[in-house]
Amino acid sequence: MTTFEIRQFGDPVLRQRAREVTELDGELARLAETMIATMHEAHGVGLAAPQIGVQKRLYTYDVEELAERGAAAAGPGVLVNPEIVDADGESVYEEGCLSVPGLHFDIVRPERVTVRGLDLDGHEVILSSDDFMARVMQHEIDHLDGILVLDRLDVDARRAALRELRTRDFDAAAPAGGAHRL
Repeated sequence: MTTFEIRQFGDPVLRQRAREVTELDGELARLAETMIATMHEAHGVGLAAPQIGVQKRLYTYDVEELAERGAAAAGPGVLVNPEIVDADGESVYEEGCLSVPGLHFDIVRPERVTVRGLDLDGHEVILSSDDFMARVMQHEIDHLDGILVLDRLDVDARRAALRELRTRDFDAAAPAGGAHRL
């Protein structure tokens, strides 16, 4: 199956709020199927449509935690027009992002969340979690709102991350034969 290129930090599409999905049709189902394949190919557990350049409010996920609990939502899933309807507590967890590859950050988020959205058939889906899945839901909804994991960092950590990203860009642009560091 063909997969999409995942947009990287610096791509302006990642900073835009995605539009509500108004039509649940075969085209959207094919998009979701290809997003799941892209997510798996990248070894991710979640992928929001803006990460592949599509400005629609949907994300895919595949979290083993759900299967371990015997949840009906186990296996790859899709959530259309998701919104957080309840959040409680606070926890710190190291997060990475397919759009900011190779970097991981300690991010503070609500510990428990309930998210409401639609499945591809238009049925309401309500997912509640207080574990890793809660993180995934919040992270992907951030993408739908144009928020990156970098935006969740304190000022010093954000500066360090941006410095690392600039260094990578510089190294990638260096002439063959070695990276130049100043």
